[in-house]
Order: sequence, then structure tokens, then C-alpha cells
Amino acid sequence: MEIDPGRIEKTRDRLNREAEAGGYLLNPDSAFVRELVEGLLTNEDRYGYPACPCRLAAGDRTDDLDIICPCDYRDPDLAEYGACYCALYVSRAVAEETAKTSSIPDRRPPRREDRGQFASTGAGAPAGTLPYPVWRCRVCGYLCAREGPPDICPVCKARKDRFERFL
Repeated sequence: MEIDPGRIEKTRDRLNREAEAGGYLLNPDSAFVRELVEGLLTNEDRYGYPACPCRLAAGDRTDDLDIICPCDYRDPDLAEYGACYCALYVSRAVAEETAKTSSIPDRRPPRREDRGQFASTGAGAPAGTLPYPVWRCRVCGYLCAREGPPDICPVCKARKDRFERFL
């Protein structure tokens, strides 16, 4: 099934706006991004959600929550490798060609019960039992639970050094 080129462009434009608004960058290779967007739309038509086109989706939204784009692994991949697993999102250094990407290992655990930030503790877990620290933007108060703070706050665009460990 061929996807309407207008739909591909519209989705690419939306992804680009959302990425920029959140402090992220799409890969500067527009032909490559177009192919990834086409894969996302194919998966959206197939499953009802835009599963990462570079991973095998189960076809069950609950099983695939961690790979719905943008996936749960985007930020750690960007921090460590300069690009996410499928390379739709890249770091500023990669986008400006001052850094190169290399092979990115898949962080996705093979077992469903091992997936997701709060898989082992459950939502509402007591402080100190969360699998990741919580970071707070000192400018706007944005909170996120992850290994380290984001490079740029998705709300106010403050840089990484403006975050403090909250929990």
C-alpha cells in the first residue's frame, strides 16, 4: 500500500515542529527522514499507532508502548550516541556535522515485563524506590524521571545545567 506523499510531508513537518518545540532535532538527511516517516505511517495504518519502523512491533499497543515514536529510548540514545536507534532524532553536534554517529545498540529489553521506566516499581512508588532519579528544571519546574536531565528543557528551553536532582 502506497502512502500519500502529502501525508508523509505533513507528518514530517509536524514531527519537525514538535521536535524543535521540545528542544530536539530531526536528522538533517531529508530523504532518510522521509523514509522513516513513511515507515511510521505504515505502522500507524497497520497497528493504529506509530511504532518505530526500525523495531519489530508486536501489534499490541500495550506491548509496544515503549517503541511508539518518540520511543522511551530516544533520550538515552541521544545522550550516549548522538542519535536515537533509528536516527530520526539526532543531537545538535550530529546535525551540525561536528560529531558522527556509529552503530547504536537496541536498548529495548526482550521481555515485556522489563520494559518501561516504572515496570518494576509501578506508578506511585514511594520516593527512593523509583528506578530513575527525578530531575527538576529550576526555571519552569518541569519534572522528568530518567538517568540524567535532558539537554534542553522541553517546556522553557533552559539548558541541562539549569536542572537539579529532585528525587
